[in-house]
Amino acid sequence: MRGIYKIAGRVIEIESVYDEVHKLCHEYKHSGSVDFSVKVSQNDIDSEREKSARSAGGFSDSYLETLAVYRRIAEQMIEFDTILFHGSLIAVDGEGYLFTAKSGTGKSTHTRLWRELFGERAVMVNDDKPLLHITENGILAYGTPWDGKHHLSSNIAVPLKAVCILARAESNHIEKIMRSSAYPMLLQQTCRPENSFKMRKTLKLLNKILNAASLYKLECNMNIEAAETAYNAMKG
Repeated sequence: MRGIYKIAGRVIEIESVYDEVHKLCHEYKHSGSVDFSVKVSQNDIDSEREKSARSAGGFSDSYLETLAVYRRIAEQMIEFDTILFHGSLIAVDGEGYLFTAKSGTGKSTHTRLWRELFGERAVMVNDDKPLLHITENGILAYGTPWDGKHHLSSNIAVPLKAVCILARAESNHIEKIMRSSAYPMLLQQTCRPENSFKMRKTLKLLNKILNAASLYKLECNMNIEAAETAYNAMKG
């Protein structure tokens, strides 16, 4: 099965065994000249099953193929100065705020508070795996079809204003942090290719993100005041 889609500004041809990935990407359908092609095999699907072995329950081959396709896309996107990042990305008044943390900390819960606080001013760009395109003029953050278990995303791009590391706490406190403090978590949350050349380029792109974006750490509870605290500090 084949389909052509425009994701993060690039036109991609996807060839797959199953149709689930094409259903996933249907809002990104496109036509025209292709920037690159992605094709996965049963070996790729089996490899994703091994990587997902720690998760409870089994996954279908068709679902695992969607993961294999995105892994291949992410590897190719590095050539276009674009990297996959694990986090919840929300835009307010057209500017992007990216929240990241260890799994289970509450990234999605926190951005839900932003939607409750700002209403129509807030747009969920991607709740799980956005793509970040690094340019000379800043960072563009893109929604993608791979948007988490709640399927919250928009097929848009927004300038990235800030990156925030979340931690649970009883009260809310936010502070700006140095890039040396942010680097370990941001590296952990960045897709890291096995290819050494692409890994070196990924590290260069991550350094550019650290230089271009404002960096914060937010200790927060799950009350709406946490969203107020975060926004008031990060809006500039």
